[in-house]
Amino acid sequence: MSARKKSERKTSNLVGALTLPWGRLGIYARGGDLWGCDWLGDDALPAEGAEDELLAVCREEMHVYLRAPAHRFGLPLPETGSAFQRRVWHALRDIPAGEVRTYGALAHELGSGPRAVAQACRANPWTLIVPCHRVVAANGWGGYAGAVDGRLLEIKRGLLAHEGVAALI
Repeated sequence: MSARKKSERKTSNLVGALTLPWGRLGIYARGGDLWGCDWLGDDALPAEGAEDELLAVCREEMHVYLRAPAHRFGLPLPETGSAFQRRVWHALRDIPAGEVRTYGALAHELGSGPRAVAQACRANPWTLIVPCHRVVAANGWGGYAGAVDGRLLEIKRGLLAHEGVAALI
């Protein structure tokens, strides 16, 4: 987890955990705004009774996504991150479900380098909502949320399969 994500978590509350086929997605909020979501371990517990309306909206959006993987999340996201990170995150939201881009291709579109794009993907505070799982390495799956193997990479593969990406070329 990036330093920015860690600092956002310190000032945000884990208000709920949505159980999805790939794991528990933690929802972080502050002042009625969605400040993040990420895949939780088994020991993470949400705060009691906070931000119930926002959690309900997130839950409904996730149910729509489960039924229709092409669903574009309409959750309002607060402005955070550097100008470059925001450009990458905006570009991620433009990648349709069922398609992937390589870090290099996305970097070329943005006039940047693949490592900078990978770092912005890693710093993405809204995993799944801002679909960084749709960015892959030129030679395979790449990473997901800073991991290059294990549970998080299996989640990435599961999300892509749900969206219709059967295998990487």
